Amino acid sequence: MNAERLAAVPLFAKLPENELRAIADVAGERELAAGDVLTREGEFGHCLYAIEAGTAEVMCEGAKLRSVAAGEVIGEIAVLAAGRRSATVVATSPMRLISFFKRDVWALERDAPEAARLLRDLLDTREIPASL
Repeated sequence: MNAERLAAVPLFAKLPENELRAIADVAGERELAAGDVLTREGEFGHCLYAIEAGTAEVMCEGAKLRSVAAGEVIGEIAVLAAGRRSATVVATSPMRLISFFKRDVWALERDAPEAARLLRDLLDTREIPASL
């Protein structure tokens, strides 16, 4: 993964170069076809994802919560707070994702503290179900 791709994600766009490189060192890639399930509500979550291309629906208890698209980050609740997925995410178009395993996200506290703070701040914008 190169730092330029990460800089295209709005959440990471203003990070200093050294932090972008630290994130790039641990980032992975994943591709989905339309209709593929990325996460399932209630399952343990070990990755969070930045959407590089494509769209998906986020559903909870079978009801659509929202649509997500390129530039957004998903899966952070399980990785940073609850351990379990709070929603099911289904691709509505082909998707290209940048993935971050939980162990690597926690390592960012040391190697890219501003990036880690930005990810934690995402939790303030999300509703975490009491059942998790």
